[in-house]
Amino acid sequence: MGFCLVINNNLMGGFIKINDTLQITAEQGFPSELNYEKHLEKNIKAEDFSGRVFEFKDKEDIRLYHRPPVRNFLVQNIDGKWLYWGLIHMLEIFHDHQKNTTSGKYKIIYINTPEEMKKAYELIDRREDFNYLKK
Repeated sequence: MGFCLVINNNLMGGFIKINDTLQITAEQGFPSELNYEKHLEKNIKAEDFSGRVFEFKDKEDIRLYHRPPVRNFLVQNIDGKWLYWGLIHMLEIFHDHQKNTTSGKYKIIYINTPEEMKKAYELIDRREDFNYLKK
């Protein structure tokens, strides 16, 4: 399920989440080029996105992510189910304290093979009700 540490400081007026997983929906900016059915037909690779920078927006809560060279997991949220796509480096983070959201920029550094995507829940996340591949 990745790592999430919540720092709650009621005296200072809020909390911060520290994540190692960027779990986002298409509306939040998950790359449309990453399509599971197409990935099954022909493996998508990180090299396919060399030099590209992706953006996400309006992730709820104020969040911090690992800085390069440390990786973060990239997870697609599809109707509440999670699909572990691979690894990213977070390049920039923006906090909107009025909306209490986090936005940012990242680059893809590794795409899991379809087999690795299936294994992710054994290695990373054992919450079966979140597993997109268990239908």
